[in-house]
Amino acid sequence: MTVDCVIEDPRWDDAGLKPLAARAVQAALDHLGLQGFEACVMGCSDDRIAALNADFRGKPVPTNVLSWPSDERGAETDGGTPLPPDPIDPELGDIAISYDTCAAEAAAADKTMDDHSTHLIVHGLLHLLGYDHERDADATLMEGLETQILGKLGIADPYRV
Repeated sequence: MTVDCVIEDPRWDDAGLKPLAARAVQAALDHLGLQGFEACVMGCSDDRIAALNADFRGKPVPTNVLSWPSDERGAETDGGTPLPPDPIDPELGDIAISYDTCAAEAAAADKTMDDHSTHLIVHGLLHLLGYDHERDADATLMEGLETQILGKLGIADPYRV
């Protein structure tokens, strides 16, 4: 497993994004029984993620995390398992995470920055692997995986109210 971590906002250095990203990606891949894959995680600001969101999704507003899978792996049926990544091409794709939005969401939910950042990275990685939350059964599957992966890291269920 390789995680290339690009820090565009120096606040992510202080927040320890590199070890958080490595831990989150490794936990998700281990949970899914996947080895030898690569991902890139970029730590940025709200301004940068808003520009990316505008460019790629037509939504010129900040968001917490964005992902760009290297290949389309999504399941055709609602709640189905996505296609497995090709071990011949280990690059899964790229994830961008905004410091500002992540910090604000963590504070609002009374969560630590580490726990919330880890959740968002796991969420982004699952998107790279073809998981989604647009359809109800897909969302249930993805949220269940996130909860299981985070639980193994000692992080509480982020969806429990």
